Formats: sequence, C-alpha cells, structure tokens
Amino acid sequence: MPDAVSDLSARFRAVRAHSEALAAPLSAEDQQLQAMPDASPTKWHLAHTSWFFEAVVLAPHAPGFRPYDERWARLFNSYYESLGPRHPRPQRGLLSRPSLDEVLAWRRVVDAGVCTFIAEADADTRAAAFPLVELGLQHEQQHQELMQTDILAALALNPLAPAAFPGEPPPWPAAVDGWLGFDGGEAEIGHAGTGFAFDNETPRHRVRLEAHEIARRLVSNAEYQAFVDDGGYRRAALWLSDGWAVVSAQGWTGPLYWREDGTEFTPHGPRPRAPQAPVRHLSYYEAAAYAEWAGARLPTEAEWEHAAGSATPPSQCFGALWQWTRSSYEPYPRYRPWAGAVGEYNGKFMVGQIVLRGSSFATPPGHARASYRNFFPPGVRWQFSGLRLARDA
Repeated sequence: MPDAVSDLSARFRAVRAHSEALAAPLSAEDQQLQAMPDASPTKWHLAHTSWFFEAVVLAPHAPGFRPYDERWARLFNSYYESLGPRHPRPQRGLLSRPSLDEVLAWRRVVDAGVCTFIAEADADTRAAAFPLVELGLQHEQQHQELMQTDILAALALNPLAPAAFPGEPPPWPAAVDGWLGFDGGEAEIGHAGTGFAFDNETPRHRVRLEAHEIARRLVSNAEYQAFVDDGGYRRAALWLSDGWAVVSAQGWTGPLYWREDGTEFTPHGPRPRAPQAPVRHLSYYEAAAYAEWAGARLPTEAEWEHAAGSATPPSQCFGALWQWTRSSYEPYPRYRPWAGAVGEYNGKFMVGQIVLRGSSFATPPGHARASYRNFFPPGVRWQFSGLRLARDA
C-alpha cells in the first residue's frame, strides 16, 4: 500500500501541475474569456477542478474538512444537482471575482489537503475514497483538453488573431491510405480489466457486427477541400435535415477556423493548412455530409472500438483527433451509473448526443483507451474533432 499511496500522490501533483502549465502562457485577461455559452473561462476550469476535489473527496471523507470559501461552491459547481445550486453556465465569464490569484491560492490549499489526505487515510477510507481521487484526476484531464479548445474559441474572435501557446505545432506525419476489412460476427466492446474507466464504458457486452471496412487514416484537409470545392456546403441532398438547417442559418462554408487565405486558426495562431493533416473542428453534421459525398459512411462506435482493439488497428486512432461515429450516445445494456453525486457524471446526458472515439493531440497522455466514449451534440465544432470513413463490405 505505501507504493499505491506514493504513486497516487505523485500522479495527483503531476496532473494538477499540468493544468497550471497549460494556463501559464495566458494572461489573467485571457483566462477570464468565455467565447460562447458552451465554453468556459480558463480561470473557471482551474477553479472547478479544485471544487470537485473539495466536494467529492475531501468533504465526504476527510475528518474535520472545511471548504476554503463555502460561497465559491455555487460559482464552480458545474451540473451536480445533488451538490447544491449553480451559477448559470453562460455567465461564467462574468465572474471577475474571485480573482485569478485567489483561485491559484485556493488550488495550493486543495493540493496540500488532498496530498495530506492521501498520506494519512486509513485502509477503509482508502478503499472508499481513492477511486474518487482517481476520478478527480481523470476529470481534471478532461478539463485540460477543454481549456485548450475553449481558449482557442475565445482568441479566434480577436481580430489580432493572438496565439494561445508559443512555438510551432508538430508536423503531421504521412499516414497510410486504404481500407481495413473486418468480417461480420459477434464482438465484445466496453471496458475490460482493472484500470480506470468511466461508468459509461461499462459493462462489457456482446454486439453483432456486419462485414465492413474502415479507412486506415482520417480524412485530410486536402480531401475535405475537394468536398468544399464541389459545393458540399451548398448541396442540401448531402446533409441531414437538422444539419442543413444549421448550415443555412449560420452560413457555414467550411470547417470552423478555416480562413479564405488558406490558413486556419490554431492554438499557435494562424497557420497554413497542411494538405495531409487531418481536417479538424468538424461537427457531426459536416462529418456525415462528407461521408455521404464520398460514397461512404461514418463507423459505428462498436465498429470503431473493434478495429482499434484488433491486431492491426488503423492509424491515427489515438493522439490525432476525436472521431465522430454514427452512434447516438446511449447506455449500454445493463448500464448502472455510479452511486452518489458522481452518478450525475454521465448517465443524465444520454440523449441528443453523438459518440466520438479515439483522442486528440490535446488529450493528456494516458487518458485515452479503446473503450473511451466521448460525446457532444451534433452541431458542436469547437472541439478537436475529425472523421474516419467506413463502408459496408
């Protein structure tokens, strides 16, 4: 157990430090920005993840715990009805108080409190609370990616086109073309093993797959440009009805952050669009329309997971972009949410959303796995999302 304690403590410190490293290049003014109701300020992410450790780990399990400032729970609770009232999500950017310095000071106190708790907890408390510490770390890693997508959305609105992060993005290596074929039959999907998984990845269960093929790589900028040049955004027949309504109402003509001069806005500022790089910042509607234009379709989440776990998986499954599937986000057979407040983490969102699989270049190392189910509404474009094609065999 001493190794487990020291490992968890070290991992806690590393994850918490990474959040602050991501925020470090941003000014206090940057960290106050909220581009749209669905996004959140960087400062809010830093505070919310601290609130989570207070509310889920320390308050129920640490003897004598007292919150840093009990008034702040209302400001930084996201959607947990059982944990009290919440400030409206679209108004998070209006929270100029507490200041960034106060939020960072709070993080220091929470860090010390959790590390002390990990070191001093008895066996029974460890059994009950250490899984919640791990959940808090996984939760913070999710917010680390959201910090990057949310600040990108905010800075993209600035006519000066400032970069969120210094330096140059890493180049995209060439990926192998072609298709991988899979026979039909029975397969198993869902989390297996003893490592961490969110409740929506369970239970592991059998599914029936028809024979199909999956593209070896993601669709590239050059390929998507051909769709745009062929009038893809002007041809209603390619689009789902809801998607065409959004395209028409919002005037979409290409992926979010594409610019007429051949550049795209990135975390490193405007950069030329690399033809071979996977096209990104697509909605489900755009991914489905491209697949229709290409004479293909999007994979189901079961097909994607089966391929990713095969002996010869496609390239770019992980570390490139999240990949839209054609699967609605819904519970697996015999799904049961976690007990207590954390039961609100996933299950109550299982309506009106589409599953994405894989991970992106902004996903923290160690946070991805084949069974991971990301999910967003079909019109969302500000995430690091792309597409992989599939077709019936």
